[in-house]
Amino acid sequence: MPSQPVNLYLIMAMSFFIALILSVYPLPMDMRWWRPEFVLVVAIYWIFFMPLTVSFTLLCALGLFQDLLEGVPFGQHSLGLVIVAYICILSYQRVRNFSIWRQAGWIFVLVGIAQLTDNWVQGMAGRPLSGVQFLYPAITSALLWPALNWWLNGMTHRYHH
Repeated sequence: MPSQPVNLYLIMAMSFFIALILSVYPLPMDMRWWRPEFVLVVAIYWIFFMPLTVSFTLLCALGLFQDLLEGVPFGQHSLGLVIVAYICILSYQRVRNFSIWRQAGWIFVLVGIAQLTDNWVQGMAGRPLSGVQFLYPAITSALLWPALNWWLNGMTHRYHH
């Protein structure tokens, strides 16, 4: 029984590692706007599943590492991750009881907030703003949510019992 938390932490670490890889996986130029925010959606899942385990420090460090991987202004992803994590901590008890498609709608809102902060940081860095295209990842992340939720639930329940 003592190995149970280690297994869940290992699953958490592996899911973030896979999300980081998917966040920089090469896509065709016309598809780059549609890439889901994998790291953010995985972070939202873990906050909903184990809210007192995922720390803001971990998310901030993860966001800084993602900034380095993607070559964006330093702190861009950290800001979005921490803001969304705070909202998730405030709402996780309610959102856990939503149907999967209402949760996906909530994911759209949360990723949209993170994308707004990303767009703001990009504007502050002097990079051109993208219009409403910055919300495309919110759409794909919301559509990804049911499959990701199903997969991570299966992994966590496999090692949780």
